[in-house]
Amino acid sequence: MSNIIGTRTNQISSDLALANPKTTKELKKEAAKAAKIAKFHEKVKKTEVQACQAKQMTVETKRREVCEYTANTKPGEKKNTIIDLPNAYSPRYVEAAWYEWWQKSGFFRPEYKCDLSKPNPKGIFTVVIPPPNVTGTLHLGHALATSVEDAVCRWHRMKGKTVLFNPGCDHAGIATQVVVEKRLKRELGLTRHDLGRERFVEEVWKWKNEKGEVIYNQLRKMGAGVDWDRACFMMDPKITRAVTHAFIVMHEKGIIYRSNRLVNWCCVLRSAISDIEVDKVELNGRTFLSVPGYLRKIEFGTLTSFAYPIENSDEEVVVATTRVETMLGDTAIAVHPKDNRYKHLIGKNCLHPFLQRKLPIIADSFVDMEFATGIVKITPAHDHNDYEVGLRHNLPFITCFTDDGNMSEQCGEFKNMKRFDARDAVLEALKKKGLFRGQSDNPMVVPLCSRSKDIVEPILKSQWYVKCDQMAQRAIEAVEEGHLKIIPDFHAVTWRKWLENIRDWCISRQLWWGHRIPAYFVTVDDPKVSAGTSDNNDYWVSAHNEAEALEKAARKFDVSEEKVSVKRDEDVLDTWFSSGMWPFEVFGWPEKTADLDKFFPSTLLETGHDILFFWVARMVFMSQELTGKLPFQEVYLHAMIRDAHGRKMSKSLGNVIDPLNVIYGASLTQLTKILESGNLDPKELKRAKEGQAHDYPNGIPECGTDALRFALLNYTSQCRDINLDVLRIQGYRFFCNKIWQASRFTLMQLRNNFAPAEKFVLPEESSTLDRWILSRLSYAVESSNSGMSSYQFNRVTTTLYNFWLYEFCDIYIEGCKPVLAGSG
Repeated sequence: MSNIIGTRTNQISSDLALANPKTTKELKKEAAKAAKIAKFHEKVKKTEVQACQAKQMTVETKRREVCEYTANTKPGEKKNTIIDLPNAYSPRYVEAAWYEWWQKSGFFRPEYKCDLSKPNPKGIFTVVIPPPNVTGTLHLGHALATSVEDAVCRWHRMKGKTVLFNPGCDHAGIATQVVVEKRLKRELGLTRHDLGRERFVEEVWKWKNEKGEVIYNQLRKMGAGVDWDRACFMMDPKITRAVTHAFIVMHEKGIIYRSNRLVNWCCVLRSAISDIEVDKVELNGRTFLSVPGYLRKIEFGTLTSFAYPIENSDEEVVVATTRVETMLGDTAIAVHPKDNRYKHLIGKNCLHPFLQRKLPIIADSFVDMEFATGIVKITPAHDHNDYEVGLRHNLPFITCFTDDGNMSEQCGEFKNMKRFDARDAVLEALKKKGLFRGQSDNPMVVPLCSRSKDIVEPILKSQWYVKCDQMAQRAIEAVEEGHLKIIPDFHAVTWRKWLENIRDWCISRQLWWGHRIPAYFVTVDDPKVSAGTSDNNDYWVSAHNEAEALEKAARKFDVSEEKVSVKRDEDVLDTWFSSGMWPFEVFGWPEKTADLDKFFPSTLLETGHDILFFWVARMVFMSQELTGKLPFQEVYLHAMIRDAHGRKMSKSLGNVIDPLNVIYGASLTQLTKILESGNLDPKELKRAKEGQAHDYPNGIPECGTDALRFALLNYTSQCRDINLDVLRIQGYRFFCNKIWQASRFTLMQLRNNFAPAEKFVLPEESSTLDRWILSRLSYAVESSNSGMSSYQFNRVTTTLYNFWLYEFCDIYIEGCKPVLAGSG
């Protein structure tokens, strides 16, 4: 660049000189100017040289930092530790080869140097991994759980206990089915119905085999000391046997029953979904939301008022609703019995404006006299409060919606309309009849299906339920009597609060992927046996197979098997049913296996506090009911990981991070490619890319497994939410470099024939500095053990950090250097 500038300047000067001869003063001025330009050229040249040198240094530093372990070590062999160490810490060099050697040596198996048939006086420690879903790859939340679990297991192993850290994966019914359906649609333009049940399930198994191996590889790279020989998948044959057995036992005891009740219904999935799969979106008022299946956005957050005329009267009652389309399922109008404004109306009827239906005006104390007009429309088939009112007053239950979200046959002129098209049509029809009374903003919570983003509808469906009241009471007592310890202990309050107000658990799902319900509907060809309906529990039997079902049905109805036909339920069980049995089914229950006898109940369950009710409570329910034992002694609940801005980790925000991207580093281009290979729709993908570019403009630096685990354990001091900053993890990578340099310095001072003593004895002539560092080491060990035993992991990381950095490196090593230099 400087040569180009110089050549061009000289050329211009020559041209000007030929055209106009200069005076002496002008020549002096020009010479000074030329000198300035020459000085500028020199400065530019110097800057370029410095930039080039800096670039070379950066490349060299980077090359040094990503130093690979290249020694000829075969997989499973012990790493060569006597070769010269690299000058700088490189996670890839340090972490290479160890895991394969650990695994081949059997260090993670409880049988290692131990006879399981004999008791270990130091005790047994068991952790069964919370099985990650095969919906995709692990994220940093899983890395946090793995770091905690593995650290605890390694600590107990160091104490001489027999330790089992058992791995596995969950089939994640609805979540996995949705991602596979999305892939089929995106890649082949097919739906599961195009394939049929059998072929679709084959596609899901392909997905599981692909993702399951990726997940297990991630666990290995994170250093998880699990016993791979005992790895288990939630759809393995032994698990299916256990789930089937449990359902039959609980059904025959009357704990599982069939009933027609309100469920969370997703019209896109055409299935009931659990509460944890419902996202609650808070609206402050009028808001337009995107809904699957509609090109336009749908309005929410408004309260619509309309009038019902009273039969044989000029009076009317005005009601208000946020879902005006559900008025097609109204079967009553309710007022508070103490509301003097409407006492005279109780017992009268309102006339439905679109249907040949009379709506009785009833009195019920659930009505809030202060809300809107103090008069409430009752839609028993589509609202939880109205459902209870309907039961109390023996009202008809009229379902407005079909399974796919259209208006049902009972909706008169609005039948077959899509539900939100019907919303507009009903509103327009009310206006035409002069019954519309206005609209206003209304803060509300809109329930969204977390899988499909559809609006969740409460719909009356015949489903399978588990009675929970007695199991919940036993679970409350287990915590309050100290048999089950929850850490941190403030979660015990949440435990009681949830379980005191528990409802029966809906366990059936209208899906194809999962444990198919082992229940059979019975039809009897005999005049003395009346025909049954699917919501009547009396006409169902549970069995391992059809032959057993026929035998049970014939015995139940006292007829010959020839008169009986049975049809197996098409539905599958809620994922939480099978995962609720995980602590004992993984060891072969109901068979009396050696592992079940040795390792159940577990010592510790470690999981996120967000699934305390959905998973932890149900494991306690199922274990106490089916085995008579608690599934574990302690529950440690870790905080939820959010991004550096405090936002929930979400693929659509682009802030979900694969632990391997932190361990090995990833450029922004690599992160973008990962997003593009996922299931995001174009709008979500664009948003996610923008989020990534904002948060990681330079990508994610290579930090290594040790730094990642150390950082995550240090973050556990935050009890509820962790705002994770990846750059903070990089800071602990620098800490690892400090340990590395201290170790190199120490090894350099030792002679080649140095061998550590089997038993350390402090020489009498030890210096004050030596005695001081040993006292600090003793304190660090004591403090770390105390922190590990009380699950205060941040106390352990802080102790180790302070000891290595400020005491060993900054004081002891620096204090030793003059002594070592003087000794030659």
